[in-house]
Amino acid sequence: MLKANPDRAQLPVRQLALAQHKFVYMAVPKIATIKPFYALDPATMNPAAVDSKQAKLLAPSVSLDEMQPVDFTVCGSVAVNHHGTRIGKDASYSDIEVALLTEAGLIKPTTTIVTTVHQLHVIDEDLPETEHDFSVDYIATPDETIECGPPRRPTGLVHEHLTAEMVAAIPVLQALLP
Repeated sequence: MLKANPDRAQLPVRQLALAQHKFVYMAVPKIATIKPFYALDPATMNPAAVDSKQAKLLAPSVSLDEMQPVDFTVCGSVAVNHHGTRIGKDASYSDIEVALLTEAGLIKPTTTIVTTVHQLHVIDEDLPETEHDFSVDYIATPDETIECGPPRRPTGLVHEHLTAEMVAAIPVLQALLP
C-alpha cells in the first residue's frame, strides 16, 4: 500500500502507482473529514483522475480502522537536508498524517518514507526538528535519489504540540482526543 499527500507535486507519483496497479491512500486535503484518507483503487480509478478534486468525487474516503498497513509513503517538502530532516508547509498536515497512521499501527518502522523535491530544495544545513517531526528515508529529485540517515519517526500524536485551532479544524483529531 502506498500513501501520498494530495499535493499537486505528488500527482505524478499517484498516477504512476495506479498505472502500475498499486493501491493508494491519499490524504483528504487539510485532513478535513472524519475519514481522513481517500482509497484510490487501481481497479476502479483512472490514473489520470487522481487529483484531489477528482478523488473527492470518485473515491471513497476511509477511516483509520478501514485501512491496511502502509508500505511506502510519499510526502512533499519545502526543504530537506541530506539527513532526511524536512520542512513541510506550515500547517504540519504531513506530520499529523504520519502520526495518525503510526498510532493506528499502519505505519511501521519498516515503512519507507520518500519526499519528492527539486534539487534546489535539498540543502546541506541543519534544519529545526521536534519530536512530532518525521524524517524521510529517501529524497527523489528529477536528477537523483538520495539515501538519508537512519529514520526518525514519531510514536504517534504528540498531544502537547496540537493547538486548539488544529484540533478544531481536523475532525479525526476531535474524535481521537479527549
